[in-house]
Amino acid sequence: MKRIVTIQDISCLGKCSITVALPIISAMGVETAILPTAVLSTHTQFSGFTVKDLQDQIKPISTHWKKENFHFDAIYTGYLASREQIQLVSDFFDDFNEQDTLLFVDPAMADNGKLYVGFPEDFPKSMSALCGKADIIVPNLTEACLMTGTEYKTEYDEKYIQEILNKLAALGTKKAVVLTGVSPEKDKTGVYGLYVETGKYFGFSHEKLAVSFHGTGDVFSSTVVGALERGRSLEESLNIAARFTVNSIKETLKNDPEKTYGVDFEAVFPLLLQDLNA
Repeated sequence: MKRIVTIQDISCLGKCSITVALPIISAMGVETAILPTAVLSTHTQFSGFTVKDLQDQIKPISTHWKKENFHFDAIYTGYLASREQIQLVSDFFDDFNEQDTLLFVDPAMADNGKLYVGFPEDFPKSMSALCGKADIIVPNLTEACLMTGTEYKTEYDEKYIQEILNKLAALGTKKAVVLTGVSPEKDKTGVYGLYVETGKYFGFSHEKLAVSFHGTGDVFSSTVVGALERGRSLEESLNIAARFTVNSIKETLKNDPEKTYGVDFEAVFPLLLQDLNA
């Protein structure tokens, strides 16, 4: 069985970060180790949540794992709260990256043209350096623009998408750069990417739902990692992840009109596994 490790925070209640990554990737048949960067009482859509920073545990845990000669088939990073955490993850890459290890970075730090609250303006520079070490990165449009110094637009064409993809590739990412939540087609959303070594563009558009849920990016990225480790190609994995995310949103609309906790991905696991094994 393949083994991955995901490095991000834990929300004890609410569906995002490790609370999403662990069940999804495990359900896909891949052993999932965790390296938590913090513990939150709930995710940040709730008010008054508590936070316990675990940054001081990252190095001791990784030192122990190195001593035990643990191997990871993939290292998957999500939300990282500070430049210091980014540096610790960069060091973790150096310690555990082997010839067959996939380094997968979701630079979760911004959306809708703005950095998340609490991040300094130079935070994208640190994240871009981590992306330069990765094999695959999956930023959304805002994150990609911030890391490449590109003007953020809400209306654009395919040329604009390709321009950003080439700038992302210039960061140093080894295998592929992928833009999520983009499409030159009106009333559509999608995924567009670039294979770094060949210069080949790829992409697809799909249905755009007029709602927004906390944690859907984590659902998407986790599913991509799981599918890759199950032997599916990158483009197949992205398609599987997009369908699972859309199905999760549709299921949630039936049950949680308040949209507080995150998406009900658990209810559509059978569809995911059917898709994965097709």
